[in-house]
Amino acid sequence: MPATRPIPDAVLAALLHRLSIAVAAGIDLRRAWASETSRVPGRWRPTMELVAARLGAGNGLGEACAVTGAMPDVLTGMLLVGDRTGRLAEVLEETATTLARSVATRRTLRAALVGPVMRLVVAVLAMVVMIFVSGFSSDPDGVALDILGLGLAGRGGVILFLSGVTATVVSLAAAGAATWKSWRGRGWAWSVGRHLPLIGPAAVAAEAASWCRAASLAAHAGVGAGEMVELASCAAPGFGCDRIQVEDLLRSGRDLPETLAATGRLPPAVIEAVAVGEATGKTAETLDRVADQLDQAAVRGFAATVRTVGFLAWALVACLMAAVVIRAVATYVRMFLDLTRTS
Repeated sequence: MPATRPIPDAVLAALLHRLSIAVAAGIDLRRAWASETSRVPGRWRPTMELVAARLGAGNGLGEACAVTGAMPDVLTGMLLVGDRTGRLAEVLEETATTLARSVATRRTLRAALVGPVMRLVVAVLAMVVMIFVSGFSSDPDGVALDILGLGLAGRGGVILFLSGVTATVVSLAAAGAATWKSWRGRGWAWSVGRHLPLIGPAAVAAEAASWCRAASLAAHAGVGAGEMVELASCAAPGFGCDRIQVEDLLRSGRDLPETLAATGRLPPAVIEAVAVGEATGKTAETLDRVADQLDQAAVRGFAATVRTVGFLAWALVACLMAAVVIRAVATYVRMFLDLTRTS
């Protein structure tokens, strides 16, 4: 098997959008995928070629993408829905939209953090200058000044300080990468993050929207309740329900909303949507409408998270700068008082 590299969501969103147009126009999927393979940069072609090989062997697009292990679970789950329901063009467009929205949210978050990060860099540089200057300054008794109270002064102090800052940045970057990987894989980061303020409800709403959209497409295709739940769980692994458990509960006499509630996996908004759909006979339409509402709630939640993170980062830098200034002023005031007493 060739080495595969994850394809960025932005590239996947554009690829899936073009692919949806091609499939809707009646172009053979294998031919359309081969065309997309020639478009992507060389570093991602092994992944594309592996999918192409699986398509040539008769696999569906969802199964072929899942084999690579290089694509998000949401994407492969939605494509499995398209494979089994025959609504691949629609699923491709829906998935492209979801990925594009996710990319836009992350870009907004990064943009909101640029200002605070730059101010933090300036604060660190100011501390470096103060530590360096301390090596050439002393109090009336000839003792080197410790302006910041860190026990660092001169060139050696600067080296130690920058070493500590570098180690901290590297540790935070490694922790962030591990957290992001766990989040995308619906691991511990997802389990913890979904209970946090702001980002938790937003993440739950986004995952629930994926579940509802996949279930809506499956219901449109007329699949059974067990298969519908299985396909929706593939698209939203954070709310995965066991198909066998669901079918056993249905056979015991429970209706679908009661069954989903008994699994303890889905949020109330999804169960309520299924209940309304079952009562009106328009399950697919109801789930699709609720998916739109949940998407909007997720966007609002992520926007609030971005604003909050930006404010907290700004507040951290402001407090750091204030502490540095107060410490420096206090040091020089103490020196002045010492000089006054000795004169």
